[in-house]
Amino acid sequence: MDLAYIPSPSTGVLYLGPVPLRGYAFCIIIGVFVAVWYGSKRWLARGGKAGTVADIAVWAVPFGLVGGRLYHVITDYQLYFSEGENWVDAFKIWEGGLGIWGAIALGAVGAWIGCRRRGIPLPAYADAIAPGIAFAQAIGRWGNWFNQELYGRPTDLPWALKISEGPNREAGLYHPTFLYESLWCIGVALLVIWADRRFKLGHGRAFALYVAAYCAGRAWIEYMRVDEAHHVLGLRLNVWTAILVFLLAVVYIVVSSRMRPGREEVVEPAALADEAKAHAAKLAKADAGDAAPGDAAPSDAGDDAGAGGGAGAGAGAKPESAEKS
Repeated sequence: MDLAYIPSPSTGVLYLGPVPLRGYAFCIIIGVFVAVWYGSKRWLARGGKAGTVADIAVWAVPFGLVGGRLYHVITDYQLYFSEGENWVDAFKIWEGGLGIWGAIALGAVGAWIGCRRRGIPLPAYADAIAPGIAFAQAIGRWGNWFNQELYGRPTDLPWALKISEGPNREAGLYHPTFLYESLWCIGVALLVIWADRRFKLGHGRAFALYVAAYCAGRAWIEYMRVDEAHHVLGLRLNVWTAILVFLLAVVYIVVSSRMRPGREEVVEPAALADEAKAHAAKLAKADAGDAAPGDAAPSDAGDDAGAGGGAGAGAGAKPESAEKS
């Protein structure tokens, strides 16, 4: 008898009348919100403008969702285009199936478009949002818990995940790989935050550190999973992808640090221009305040002269009675 395990939800969807509320979708939405919110805080701290991260996310998020789904469908095409399968299911994103590799790749294209429209360097933007993306992944992985998917090998550990009988799955206790990855992503986010403060990472190196650290964890977590996947030389395809992307990220960090050391001083020229205008307006207002007493001086002087002139006239003129006498 198993005395301890992590239970799985009996269903991943609740209905509000005819409207389905899906746990997977809620996890993705909350993750995106956290990424934008925290990315905005970091962007402002770097000297950017409020609202910039959200405006660019309008481009990056849809591209990322499409890219994530495309990667999943292409690498697991047998789930949708094999005999007996319904290809329409490839569009049912709410049932799970987003590949982080495709999401980051195509999301970067959307971010590049948004950055280009605002005259912002993409590496600086990527550095700002890197920890937020890791936090978003940590939250998004709980969507797999709602769908009872992407678990690991059978285990009798006290934190085993209990899976119920269902399509393409057998009831039992398994490694909660969704939880392992969620915790790993939180660690990645904290690592990037610490390293960025300690070493002042710039020119995309904070983002590259996030990519490298995530891939290091994804490789061993992926190795534990038992869901259907393509294998190359005995390893799951995503393990090879994690290894390759890890190496590319490390190479980028090394080369970038040599070619472009330090951090960008200006991340958003428009913010610098606005700051200059605000400073100029403040100086103009201060000058106007200082000039106000001087403007009143001639009037005061005139009043004094008039008063003095009247007094002088009264003193210099002879009284009328004296003239008569």
